[in-house]
Amino acid sequence: MNALDDLSPRPDDAEWSRFLDSAIADFACATGTLHRLDPSDQHLKLVAHRGIPEVLMPVIASIPIGKGIAGTAAQRLEPVEICNLQTDTSGVAKPGAKQTNVQGSLAVPVLDGDRLCGTLGVGKLEPHDFSDAEKTRLMDLGRAIASRLAAD
Repeated sequence: MNALDDLSPRPDDAEWSRFLDSAIADFACATGTLHRLDPSDQHLKLVAHRGIPEVLMPVIASIPIGKGIAGTAAQRLEPVEICNLQTDTSGVAKPGAKQTNVQGSLAVPVLDGDRLCGTLGVGKLEPHDFSDAEKTRLMDLGRAIASRLAAD
């Protein structure tokens, strides 16, 4: 099943959760997040998540642009990848991110043309270098949902 198959023009929380589950499966990942940009405060607000420990919910519920993996993808308007989050020293990932047990991580901006609508992220429980094709595929998936994510 394609991640977009069940998505209505104005998805509710359950549809966004099913979409994220399908995207995670499509990328053979164990975790994922979908955030929507709130233009009023320039924060990314959590729409759906899978495999994220409850202790991290307060941290990922609202992410400032430029902070963490998702915030950095939103700021740069390009994919942000970390091969092994557990050993990463780049400073992009926040220290609490290691609690996810994720190693290979990829976050992309959800773009409607040049307009940022949110971010989409997936993570694997083993180290992984995401290929250019995988990055493009996740970016394309983000573009396909952008107008629906912004419309909510």
